[in-house]
Amino acid sequence: IPIFILAGLLVHCVFLVSIFDIYFSSPLVHGMTPQQTPLPPPAKRLVLFVADGLRADSLYELDSNGTPRAPYLRAILENNGSWGISHTRVPTESRPGHVALIAGFYEDVSAVAKGWKENPVEFDSVFNESKYTWSWGSPDILPMFAKGATGDHVYTFCYAAESEDFGAEDAAKLDIWVFDHVKSFFNSSRSNETLFSALNEEKVVLFLHLLGIDTNGHAHRPNSREYQENIKQVDEGVKEIASMIDNFYGNDGKTAFILTSDHGMTDWGSHGAGHPSETLTPLIVWGAGVNYPQKVTSQFFEDNFLKEWKLENLKRLDVNQADIAPLMASLIGVPFPLNSVGTLPVEYLNGSAHFKAESMFTNAVQILEQFKVKMNQKKETALSFLFTPFKPLSDSEQTNFLRKIRLYIQQQKYDEAVSLCKTLINLALEGLSYYHTYDRLFLGLSIAVGFVGWTTYVILVIIKTHTNLTKTVPTNKKKSAVLFYSFASAGMIIVFFLLIQTCPWTYYIYCLLPVPVWYAVVREIPVIQDLARNVLSLHIGQSVGFLLVSILAVEILVLSFFYRSALTVGLLVFAVWPVITPLWVQAKTKALIWTLLCVLLAIFPLMPVVGRDPNIPLVIAAGLLTLLISCFSLASLCKSENKYRDNEDLKVYFYQMFSVALSTYVVSSTHNSLKNKQGLPVMNQIISWMILVSSPVLLLLSPTFLFQRLFSILLSLMSIYLLLSTGYEALFPLLLFGLMFVWVNMEQEALQHYGLSLKPKLAFFNFTYAMDITQFRQLHLDDIRRSFFFVFFIVTAFFGTGNIASINSFDPASVYCFLTVFSPFMMGGLLLLKVAIPFVLVSCAFEAVQVTTQLSSKSLFLIVLVISDIMALHFFFLVKDYGSWLDIGTSISHYVLVMSLTIFMMVMNGLAQLLTTQRLALPRRTKHHSK
Repeated sequence: IPIFILAGLLVHCVFLVSIFDIYFSSPLVHGMTPQQTPLPPPAKRLVLFVADGLRADSLYELDSNGTPRAPYLRAILENNGSWGISHTRVPTESRPGHVALIAGFYEDVSAVAKGWKENPVEFDSVFNESKYTWSWGSPDILPMFAKGATGDHVYTFCYAAESEDFGAEDAAKLDIWVFDHVKSFFNSSRSNETLFSALNEEKVVLFLHLLGIDTNGHAHRPNSREYQENIKQVDEGVKEIASMIDNFYGNDGKTAFILTSDHGMTDWGSHGAGHPSETLTPLIVWGAGVNYPQKVTSQFFEDNFLKEWKLENLKRLDVNQADIAPLMASLIGVPFPLNSVGTLPVEYLNGSAHFKAESMFTNAVQILEQFKVKMNQKKETALSFLFTPFKPLSDSEQTNFLRKIRLYIQQQKYDEAVSLCKTLINLALEGLSYYHTYDRLFLGLSIAVGFVGWTTYVILVIIKTHTNLTKTVPTNKKKSAVLFYSFASAGMIIVFFLLIQTCPWTYYIYCLLPVPVWYAVVREIPVIQDLARNVLSLHIGQSVGFLLVSILAVEILVLSFFYRSALTVGLLVFAVWPVITPLWVQAKTKALIWTLLCVLLAIFPLMPVVGRDPNIPLVIAAGLLTLLISCFSLASLCKSENKYRDNEDLKVYFYQMFSVALSTYVVSSTHNSLKNKQGLPVMNQIISWMILVSSPVLLLLSPTFLFQRLFSILLSLMSIYLLLSTGYEALFPLLLFGLMFVWVNMEQEALQHYGLSLKPKLAFFNFTYAMDITQFRQLHLDDIRRSFFFVFFIVTAFFGTGNIASINSFDPASVYCFLTVFSPFMMGGLLLLKVAIPFVLVSCAFEAVQVTTQLSSKSLFLIVLVISDIMALHFFFLVKDYGSWLDIGTSISHYVLVMSLTIFMMVMNGLAQLLTTQRLALPRRTKHHSK
């Protein structure tokens, strides 16, 4: 078994990693030459304000009394500058947002895995191309651009990481820190000659990163007074800095100003996905070289914002976030960042038509350079007769385009030149994407073939070893040798083919994986023939019926990833299950409780996603309900025959109940304290971490009798889950566990129907002895239903309280009992723990079902593996890399989720065995003879 499980883990890890290689490898290429506009730039220096987490509507809309929220910026866009909306891409996180703004390219999704740390890949940026850049703000963002810069001309001034506290009194102090430091920096430069002359150079960038709005949005939501007050403070700060800089340079009119944001934020204070509130950010540009406001009588946009914001008569110029980098580069006359894919928004420029045309031409050549490098890379590795170039931009076409544009500029046909540049840019970007995804079909097919082979092999293993559908057939040595050599030679051909093309080493894994997998399948041909004979002898209606039910079941699971309500439908079908089986007559009370719990649990997937609006009273109610249930359970345990309990064991339960009560208190007091802006109380923080550490230990001290151990698992996990809850989800594990508990009983009853079990009394069932059972039985069709129930409950545990497929459904408020200072990895770890707790409950119940129904854990687990692999194959073909960024992100996360689920279930299987069978023995004072 271990070899088989290891092979399974390995195969699934390959399938999981493959998606990132196939869909998300880094798009960056190196080796281009910098491109710069030959004409003198309009500005000597540029000031970039990035208000982290600022939504477009929060800045532009008017207050309830009709006054602007940011009066200074409103006056700028009405009288002095140009404005619009900058459209960001998923993932809407700070790191990719800043990279798009300052380096002009969209980081691939794999960069999110590298977190908020420094450059995962080296890239060029506007800061790197400038003469000097001074930046102030967050330690999460600034070092990223300083590290990538060549030479020593990007300077950073950061506050301490501890300042980013979601529980703090007011996060606006982060922005005030930035404004104060910029002012004192300019004051000190008057007495520092070197600094003064550096500030008076050309091609200077000043970058102010303002994190207060984002932190206030996370802590208090964007509709809160704190978030909106923070916008007013930023407006004041921008006004002061702008006038101070103008005075410092004697109003020379050579400063350009840009204010924008890296991403927006949802109404419930999170970001990361593709909701319009996250992807629409403001852009206001004014100063040297920038167009004045343009009056228009009418303009059409699909959204209705212009009317809401009372800006219908001022021309709105929308851009993609990466277009801001070329805009900054052309304003101060530095080379465009090498990897930038932004298109210069010429409507923002105020220069001559000649300047605009030359700038656009530089932009087109810079993007074309990347295309050429990418094309040559592919050409060198591919076999010449297999290489298919990107037709619309062949070498002759490129020369043709460049010649035409040059001619137009010489003939002063600037508008024609600009529009031809735009066409060329779009073609070059298409070509870049074409070569970036060149090997996708070939790799995707390899993985799909491997996938199908693996699933077939697992089905054959189940049929061969766990059922009596096939007879063992003696192997023919001669045939198997021929088989082995033919598959080995196929492998050699693949290796040779990949070697000629100098492919990366990962390609060898993806292409060679199907060979051993299919070899294992083909070796079992006698089993397949035997099975075919057996199936044909069955009643055809039954076979077709079984197949249709199986397909429908898997489709419901797949649908539940897109629509949580599919889980409700599934749970309601489950509620009817006992009614159509003999169980209704056999165990009416249990069947009724099962139906009731299924209906109650079916309500959860219809509720809004967790974290939208916190509801602490519900968390407290869940804590009290848990205590109430524990009192009843303990009372019934005390009444039961003395033979099966021990007073020492009761102490463990009392400790666990005490920790549930403590968790309930900590949640309520922490959230009150944060509400009153008093921060996270240290005592509460210590208690929270102690409960987190002690709960698993207490669990392992409890007896291993079936009901007692399951009850102990519930208490331990509930005390942790309560600390991580902010609303109705606290009730979810309770109901889920109730259903799991009844499920164990129901499965026991279902066995009676087959006349298999002598019905050992469940209360006396002990997990530790159960592992020694040797009389494991063979599989029945009913066991497929059992496995399906398990997969369904696992998916319910996952999506029951929220759509975890989307980054923005994570709410930092969940971890406030443990920490409030921003720490992505610690917070991520705690949120994952919250997701895992319902999983553990389901896995332990499944373990109990396996034990009480006398099945080896391997056989049921293999069926589970087949079900989840069929789902994963579905999602593999549903992965998109086109359409809206939200669709792309969701399709990827679905596949990753199903694959992780499969790997995770293998781990959970082991964990559930540990939690149910292991027991820590404490030294006892007196000898009890109850055991």
